[in-house]
Amino acid sequence: MNDGNKQVWLILSHGFNMDGRAASQTITDKIPHLLNMGVVPIVVSAITGKKDKVVEHHQVLPALPVALRFDLRHYLKQRISTPYLYRIAMTVISLVLLPSYLFEKLFIRLETQWSWAITAYFTGARIIRTRKPALIYSTGGAYSAHLAGYWLARRFGLPWIAEIHDPMILDVQPKNTRVRFAGWLEEIICKHADVVWWFTEEALARARARHPELGERGHCLIPGSNPPEFVRPPYRRSKHLVIGHFGSLAETRNLEIFLLGLRRVLEKNPQWAEHIRLHLYGGGIDAISARALRDFSRPSMIEQFGRLETNPKTGESGRDQVIKRMNAVDCLLLLHGTIPVCEEYIPSKMYEYLWTQRPIMALVWHNAQMEHMLRELGHWAVKADDADSIASALEELHARWMRDDLADSGAPSPYTSEAATRQVIALAGESLKRGPLHT
Repeated sequence: MNDGNKQVWLILSHGFNMDGRAASQTITDKIPHLLNMGVVPIVVSAITGKKDKVVEHHQVLPALPVALRFDLRHYLKQRISTPYLYRIAMTVISLVLLPSYLFEKLFIRLETQWSWAITAYFTGARIIRTRKPALIYSTGGAYSAHLAGYWLARRFGLPWIAEIHDPMILDVQPKNTRVRFAGWLEEIICKHADVVWWFTEEALARARARHPELGERGHCLIPGSNPPEFVRPPYRRSKHLVIGHFGSLAETRNLEIFLLGLRRVLEKNPQWAEHIRLHLYGGGIDAISARALRDFSRPSMIEQFGRLETNPKTGESGRDQVIKRMNAVDCLLLLHGTIPVCEEYIPSKMYEYLWTQRPIMALVWHNAQMEHMLRELGHWAVKADDADSIASALEELHARWMRDDLADSGAPSPYTSEAATRQVIALAGESLKRGPLHT
């Protein structure tokens, strides 16, 4: 049960230590706080992240070809710098896996990473027998961590705490095999996890409505993020009003409506094109954003920097580089999306943004909790489907920039990984006092 006077926890997280990934950040940021609070984490993850040098970290491949190809693609991309060699390696792997890959795609239509639960279970079982952890802690994004957590809890009678990143199901979804599997797993979690938490009040409320047996074992926990590890230089107004967007774009979270609002501002104030710049950091551009960028009449106002990876000369991670650039822009653009999941979801990027103390313009869709959190700290929360409201916010932003009124807020973010970790430990303590549901 103990490592000296400390409590051992088995943590299941498919995406652990993946630089810049939200699913990784949520758990990885908690690790130093867990250590400081008397917990010895033993982590089981996929091979897609970096091997941790501080905690005991087991990286395992998934059991079946769909997830295996996915994980190997990310693993090799990090290690093969020559595109030609990478393509050869992936072609060979794809050909070897092709028959079983097609079978799984045709007949087992579940979440891509589901089969990682199988190897995570066997690795976790070996760890439980030798290290005797006090509890099992499964955390998303991939649902496979929760499936493995459930199997291990039932097999060994250990308390099981589960952290749900995004809503697992939506009431408006069509009922296909993947959705039915997610619904079944949500029911399993709500019935059998000793403690389970979601990241928004709405996600918790809807899960509890679907599964009343969850009762008081369900909670809402704000994940927060760690503060930057460098000394933040004071903000200085430059010759351009720089609006920075950091993170992934998708057809469900795209630039179209923001660029429409910006276009309306320029129709009234064409001279502002000399002042305003939009900087984009992150992965690829989705089709809707790409079309909106092509149609935008002032391409010189927009600069794309792509995804920042670890700098081999300085050793600085992509995430550290991004955080520094976040701290330097005049305003941070946060895109929420315009789909039903947004009602139950707050982008993890918001918590990183808040640490910069820079103004945030967030395009929010039907999420009162997110709007309240932003407005309470003095930021813009604009309707995500209202170009006129976006234009008005941009006009206010420009006016503040002109009078040099965009200084750092001076208020550190109240949403910290340390606070979240303290809440996790408190919830885990409650489950340990009660004893597991699996005896």
